[in-house]
Amino acid sequence: MKASDIRRGHVIMVDGQPCRVMDFQHRTPGNLRAFVQVRLRNLTSGNTFDTRLSATEFVDDARLDTKELQVLYRDGNGVHVMDANNYEQYSLDEELTGELGQWLEPGMNFQAEWLNGRPIAIQLPAVAELEVVETAPIMKTATKTASTKPAKL
Repeated sequence: MKASDIRRGHVIMVDGQPCRVMDFQHRTPGNLRAFVQVRLRNLTSGNTFDTRLSATEFVDDARLDTKELQVLYRDGNGVHVMDANNYEQYSLDEELTGELGQWLEPGMNFQAEWLNGRPIAIQLPAVAELEVVETAPIMKTATKTASTKPAKL
């Protein structure tokens, strides 16, 4: 793929390492050739770095596999999940799930991206059904405007 075709979220290979594109800018200075400035995050080490590529330069696209996983339970080691197709079980640590891990509930199905036989990222479903367990009391005076209040899920 040409560097000018790179978009946010793509996974490319840089120096043999898989890197996710966090941000990109395509620039064409007045008297110079076009280039692409990208911010990448190395998926094996977690380091973030910036690099500049010529717009016509070719980069290797990482070949990702996508698996449908179901959450079984959560413990101190992470989130334990099962592959919906072959019933294999895996443990996803907090480093992999990141901020999205707090929304994983037992029985929930989600997508995981795999590279070279190991998971590198998760994608939550667009809709989730959660139960509100606690919220602040209502304010009777605030009925004219739509207002929101914090809730514990």
